Amino acid sequence: MKAMILAAGRGERMKPLTDHTPKPLLKLAGKALIEYHLERLALAGFDEIVINHAWLGHQIEDTLKDGANHGVRISYSAEAEALETAGGIIKALPMLGSAPFLLVNGDIWTDYPFARLRKKSLMQELAHLVLVDNPPQHPEGDYQLRADKRLYVGESEGSKALTYSGIAVINPQLLEGIQESKLALAPVWEARMPDGRITGEYYSGQWFDIGTVERLKKLEAMLRAKPQPASTR
Repeated sequence: MKAMILAAGRGERMKPLTDHTPKPLLKLAGKALIEYHLERLALAGFDEIVINHAWLGHQIEDTLKDGANHGVRISYSAEAEALETAGGIIKALPMLGSAPFLLVNGDIWTDYPFARLRKKSLMQELAHLVLVDNPPQHPEGDYQLRADKRLYVGESEGSKALTYSGIAVINPQLLEGIQESKLALAPVWEARMPDGRITGEYYSGQWFDIGTVERLKKLEAMLRAKPQPASTR
């Protein structure tokens, strides 16, 4: 299974840090954010990685090069203007192929064991999402995870919605017939949730959405106080 890291965002809320450095290369406890993903993916058995980029993307390529220093092979999908999540994936599909692939947001930090998804086979499913507890900045959550592992928008039957972690396995069939354009991914899979073809799982481990400078500093303080080993299981 290949993996794609979404790294094309401008990082507006991370200014001024992102004025001259792309968000994936911001340092966290002495290491670039995206390097944590590459190390964990390599340890989990993923060796073919696709990274999309837009803002200051040449810095990402100059830093990571072909990925050999991290034990992976990196292909880059350059966007003149960020195409958002679905648009970026559609542009990169020729590199990803026709088989399901792992998708990871470049602006999260987690100890999620990626190896758990490496052999995830999607039969009738079009996507499988990892959900986490709702963080303070997103208390309403995104999707409800039912007992049959199917996902639904919002809350019902007294169950609380959980937050999409930025980790998923995507079946390219999800994007069939959609032309390359600036397009978000959430509306695409939400349109298929009534069909029961979007599944999910709950993860209770460490997960951080690094959307602001304050959250970056908080996570850095945690990592420096207690370094976290990479997990492969």
